[in-house]
Amino acid sequence: MRWFWIGRFEEVHAGRREKAVKCVSLVEEYIDEYFSGYPVMTPTFVLEGFAQMGGLLVGQRSDFMANIVLAKVSGVKVHFYARPGDVLHYSVEVQSLQEDGGFVVGQSHVNGQLQVEAELTFAQVGRDVFPGDFFDHAEFLRMLRIFGLYKVGMDDQGQPLAIPPHLLAAERAARGE
Repeated sequence: MRWFWIGRFEEVHAGRREKAVKCVSLVEEYIDEYFSGYPVMTPTFVLEGFAQMGGLLVGQRSDFMANIVLAKVSGVKVHFYARPGDVLHYSVEVQSLQEDGGFVVGQSHVNGQLQVEAELTFAQVGRDVFPGDFFDHAEFLRMLRIFGLYKVGMDDQGQPLAIPPHLLAAERAARGE
């Protein structure tokens, strides 16, 4: 994954909800290119942050073994653009979760004000359609560690979230162990 649209997780309740932050910085090349002379983080990037978080929530159902894709974005309301120096506080909550996907609601706030809200639907791509994995498992675990998912993540019993064994095995294999 080239772009990370969240900075770090603050709270993770596996398969239920997540909270994260994203610091908007002028050094990110896309910030100053949308409206020349008026740097903003466009709402599409905020939606991508919701998608990354929601995809993780839905993917946790299968311990990240299923290929999950964003299928639909709806109910989007943009209240204002984020600017350099703003800290986005994301929250994404599962509304429904099924075998073949899920539905989440995302919100971002800046200084306590609602900035963007949306509904996202995710679908599982069957192995009959795409037999491989959408991502390298070792690289995926590296990303989850960067985001701090396993530092703050909790399971349904309130215990620290365990890293799925197949992700740990992929990590060891990538290190040549």
